[in-house]
Amino acid sequence: MKNIGELISKAQKVQSQMSILQSKMEQQEFSGEAANGAVKVVMTGKGVPVSIKLDKSIVDPSDVETLEDLLMVALKDVRENIDGYMMSEMEKMQSSLGLPPGFKLPF
Repeated sequence: MKNIGELISKAQKVQSQMSILQSKMEQQEFSGEAANGAVKVVMTGKGVPVSIKLDKSIVDPSDVETLEDLLMVALKDVRENIDGYMMSEMEKMQSSLGLPPGFKLPF
């Protein structure tokens, strides 16, 4: 029975820490960029856009496609930054709970 109790306790700790992490992700901002910073996108950890900054040198009305591509690159960059941060935080959480590396949490 001791093992079941420990498992329930760990599950409750994971759930509590996940709730804290989710709240933190709502508040934390992440950035992504393209073209050496000519396009900058800022989003919350939950993917809510905060700002987009464009250097005037890349705004060419006759070449909208390039600007669209650069925006996509910056959006992908910010998403990768969010995902990397989340993965790092999950690994820290698992380690602090004594779970093995690579352990898949059910949520």
